[in-house]
Amino acid sequence: MKRFRVGLVADPAAPTEIAKGLTDLQPPKGSDEAWDITVVSEPFTTGSEDVETAVDRLRDHARQRDWDVVVGLTELPLHDQEGRHLLVETDPAHRTSVLSLPALGGLRMHRRARRAVRSLVDALTDPDSDEQEEDQVSLPRKRGHWRVLQGMVLANRPWRLVPGLKSAMVAALATGAVATINSTVWLLAGSLSWWRLVVATFVSIALAVGWFVVDGKLWDKPDDDSPQARERSRLYNASTIVTLTAGVLICYLALYVVNLAWALFVLDPQVLGGYLRTSYGYGDVFVLAWFVASAATVGGGLGSGFDSDEAVRTAAYSKREEERRERLARERDDGRGRARGRGRGRGRGRGRDRDRDRDRDRDRDQEREYSER
Repeated sequence: MKRFRVGLVADPAAPTEIAKGLTDLQPPKGSDEAWDITVVSEPFTTGSEDVETAVDRLRDHARQRDWDVVVGLTELPLHDQEGRHLLVETDPAHRTSVLSLPALGGLRMHRRARRAVRSLVDALTDPDSDEQEEDQVSLPRKRGHWRVLQGMVLANRPWRLVPGLKSAMVAALATGAVATINSTVWLLAGSLSWWRLVVATFVSIALAVGWFVVDGKLWDKPDDDSPQARERSRLYNASTIVTLTAGVLICYLALYVVNLAWALFVLDPQVLGGYLRTSYGYGDVFVLAWFVASAATVGGGLGSGFDSDEAVRTAAYSKREEERRERLARERDDGRGRARGRGRGRGRGRGRDRDRDRDRDRDRDQEREYSER
């Protein structure tokens, strides 16, 4: 049985979690191979590297760690020279491949990644793979764009954005609690038609999302005027907006449920009807909670910000891209520093050797002089 040393180089966070879940992968049944899989967590950055450079870095990993096969897993979208989204870039001659996780679509990510990595490793361990040319798997232009955007949004995991908005939620709940027992709010809620309530919902969510983008400095700007840079920024910004919208919508629904429970607890429809001199039922209480949720989202969201850097990283690909570049730059600087340190260490070592030789010669001369005497 032939054993292959397989390396998985994955972006930090979610891709690394996925890669660690693939360490038990084995070849298809009936194969005479065995795979020893090792996971390394290291960031990719497509802002400063193209796909070919990323593949070259994977080859360097394979040489340094003596891997037979290496597969990279990145959460960043990859593109070919024609601007189409890439699922996979493969170099069979060097048994190297890089997989873009967002191109898998985001749904059932672990299962799809497992199937894709198994297929890639199986193909790269084929004895005839050395004779094959480099291969790219591209997605259709229109469908591929939406699929990658969906994968990026789900990779952001918008539901995990909610804990990072605790201060905004607390402010919104306080605003809602006060507004629910305000008679002016009762009059406004009763006078609004359903389409005005719908518009108020969309406007409140849009205002909150816009504020979080400005406050967290999440809007990505192209590095240059190239079409690739502009397309990447559009994709990053679209995923940020959709992620924030989903997170704020989750908070909005939670706020509505809490406001409704509070209104049903403290308000009596008959008392409200008598105060407003109109018929008032439980349906009107639901409408009141709806209007209060919209007003509280604006009142609580504006002026509040993210509670942690983790929430910012969750919301925006561009922030995680910046961190990747900074981490790679630090690693390169550390590597140069260690190399200079080793050079200075070798210089100091040679100096110490020369000193020892000089001391040894001096001792021998002194012994010779003593014997002559």
